[in-house]
Amino acid sequence: MAHTSWAGGQTGHEANVLGSLALAITSRINEEAERSAALGASAPAALVALDGYLTGRPIDALRRVLGITHSGTVRLVDRLVAAGLVERRVGTTDGRAVPLGLTPAGRRVARRVLAAREAALEEVLRVLSPEERMTLAALHDRLLGGMIGSREDARRTCRMCDPVACGHHEGRCPVTQAADAAELRAVTEA
Repeated sequence: MAHTSWAGGQTGHEANVLGSLALAITSRINEEAERSAALGASAPAALVALDGYLTGRPIDALRRVLGITHSGTVRLVDRLVAAGLVERRVGTTDGRAVPLGLTPAGRRVARRVLAAREAALEEVLRVLSPEERMTLAALHDRLLGGMIGSREDARRTCRMCDPVACGHHEGRCPVTQAADAAELRAVTEA
């Protein structure tokens, strides 16, 4: 049943509850990830993305995934390099496209962040039965797939993702499937 929100618009119960749930879960994940990395707000996602799918990519690729400014990304990378977690690698002759990679210590912190993320999510999911969790997972797959219109959307969405848990390498990831479908549509429509 829809009701009039305090702002005067129509807000459905499902959308309102989903929004509150999304914010609550995001807060828990961010708190645990930041606590496990102890490096500030953007560092956990940067480390996980570099560990998962941005290894060897330049700062600009990391900037787009994190959604922060170029100068903010450079400062973040400088902090991560100084902490011994990220290294700038030898790459092309274009100084603006220096590839980034994690050090062994950086990989350990990225994995610690993923473990903290998983623990926060398991705490939320613990109230559901196995059957309810399976139903919810199928709905999540549909919702996530419906939000992805490009590879860039997929990278941003998966900045804190565990590619093993989502089945990325086996072709089961709904985000990757949606990005693949978007690329195929773009090619066939061109």
